[in-house]
Amino acid sequence: MEGIEIVVPLDVPREERERFLDNSRALTGGKGRVMLFAGDQKVEHLNDDFHGEGIAPDDGDPEHLFRIASRGRIGAFATQLGLIARYAMDYPDVPYVVKLNSKTNLVKLNQAEPLSRQWVAVDQVARLRDANNIRVLGVGYTVYLGSEHEAIMLGEAAQIVHRAHGFGLPVILWMYPRGRAVADERDPHTIAGAAGVAACLGSDFAKVNYPSGPDAQERFREAIRAAGRTGVICSGGGRMEVSPFLERLHEQIAAGALGSATGRNIHQRPLDQAVRFCNAVYAVTVEGASVQDAMERYWEGPGT
Repeated sequence: MEGIEIVVPLDVPREERERFLDNSRALTGGKGRVMLFAGDQKVEHLNDDFHGEGIAPDDGDPEHLFRIASRGRIGAFATQLGLIARYAMDYPDVPYVVKLNSKTNLVKLNQAEPLSRQWVAVDQVARLRDANNIRVLGVGYTVYLGSEHEAIMLGEAAQIVHRAHGFGLPVILWMYPRGRAVADERDPHTIAGAAGVAACLGSDFAKVNYPSGPDAQERFREAIRAAGRTGVICSGGGRMEVSPFLERLHEQIAAGALGSATGRNIHQRPLDQAVRFCNAVYAVTVEGASVQDAMERYWEGPGT
């Protein structure tokens, strides 16, 4: 599958253009498509995703995430700066995307509208990167469109995009319609609107939920068009068996998605299975492999 041209936005300074291109190529395997291993759920879902029936015992230890990221084929491992600061000295070769905001799932919508504020500044991320020679390839941030607090998050997101580009860092915005004003988070038209907002914020990629329904693939193309030069990547969602997950992922890529973000479906498995699953997801997402080819790689093992 041919690569997709990387767009260098005009807010990337001339002296940072080469670094931005290098980071973008590394993030996308030189193909323009992102395979993101999402590990930010330690905050978002507390320990619900890391302990319980059907979850590998190793998943209770945060280092399980880093072991997977160091052995599997990924574009980048997305997690909070604090975890990176505590583990990256042992995993310096892992490519990272630093998630700049997070919130827990304890406060429900019937209590308060969703609000997730920025934890650390892009400058602090760049300092950690430069002082320790860590492979930080980009930053990420969540915006809850439809929340009564959306103006706060939109303002922070806009500043993050501009500042990150100043340091040669691509940006992924998690764009989730959520709040009492949102009737259906999975409505394809609303998802397309969220992708369009990410484009207006200048983001390089927008992470969205894939629409539901039998015509999801065709309706998802509305989001691809709305995003323009901003690449749309799909969240992985809840736990699925390997083959159905890869079939859905293949459908998303065929519809025009420029990547995937997979968390629970990877890290809830034992290390060997998690690494093999990473490799299969990478094959479909970045290399354009068929589901059959990806399944063969999954069963062949990490060394292939």
